[in-house]
Formats: sequence, C-alpha cells, structure tokens
Amino acid sequence: MSIPSDKDPIALFGEWYAEAQGCGLKEPTAVVLATADAEGRPSARMVLLKGADAEGFVFYTNLESRKGQQLRANPHAALCFHWMPLGRQVRVEGSVTFVTSAEADAYFATRGRDSQIGAWASKQSQPLEGRFELEKRVAQFALKYGLGKVPRPPHWSGFRIRPARIEFWQEGFARLHDRLVYHRVGEGWTTERLFP
Repeated sequence: MSIPSDKDPIALFGEWYAEAQGCGLKEPTAVVLATADAEGRPSARMVLLKGADAEGFVFYTNLESRKGQQLRANPHAALCFHWMPLGRQVRVEGSVTFVTSAEADAYFATRGRDSQIGAWASKQSQPLEGRFELEKRVAQFALKYGLGKVPRPPHWSGFRIRPARIEFWQEGFARLHDRLVYHRVGEGWTTERLFP
C-alpha cells in the first residue's frame, strides 16, 4: 500500500507518530539529530522529540553542549525517526531557531525535579574527571534549591527545526520500499516519489 500523497506532511507525521507511541516501543520519541559545525563536519546523536506542529519539530538541550554550539554556528539540522516494529522511517531536514523563553520555561516546569537539578549540574559535553564530580554538583544544586521551585538554567533551552524537506519511508516486500518526499514551497508543499 502506498503512502498517501494528498495529506499535509505534519498531519501524516502525527498519524505515524501516534502509531509509534502505541506499538510498544520503549521510547518512540527518540530521534537521531544530525548537525554540522561551522566547517561542515557532521555529528549525530539521539535526542527526544518534545513537540511537532506546523511550526516545526522541537527538542531541548544544554545550549553549551556540542550540539548546541554546532546549531548556533550552523543553524541547519536533520532528524531521522526509525520505528522498526512498524517498518517506518521519517527524515526531516530544515533550518533551526530557538524556541521562545516562554516555551522553554513551560516545558522545563513539566520535567521531574531530578531532571531539573541535572540540567543545572551537568556541564554537558565538557570533560568529567570522575563520577564523583557530577554527583557533587548534583548535591550542590539540590541543596541550593532545597524544596523550592527550580528555575530554568540560562544555558538550557530548546530548538525548533522548521522543515524544508520531509521524507516518509515505508518498508516493502523484497526491499521495494515506498518513499514519499515533501518539499516546502513557500507556505505549501510539493511531493514526489523516489525509487527505493
């Protein structure tokens, strides 16, 4: 069965994403994020999707991390979702902007307290002498904020990838997969099918 080409790509992604959330995967929000530094050297890692709508695909991170630095130097990125039980993959490519402070504050407030403290304690991507150094920082920030509200660190926020290209891939018999690509044109989309 072919992937329908008459749907808005964000709506189609929403349908596939909902199916991925219901198919027993431990972390259906996990997605490979690919970035490149100012010289074009690529890097990839897993992040968790925290939102997807007509404005783009959102994830949160330490802005001083390697990915944060790369995204500030080269504000373009790619995502690759692979939901193996469904035989599906979605690839997203586009430009990157920061989420608003209000969005970052609102999401940070939903995180568990330990995760909030961890955002303060971790110098993400920086050298670590040993586990004790991290545990000591966690204890320091837990003591600093006591039982009160933990504010969002200034070095922690989110990025939004505004897609210019979205490819849907459905596994097919004998590797005759179905591939449908959406290309952004102005505020609309064009589609094309690709050979597997």
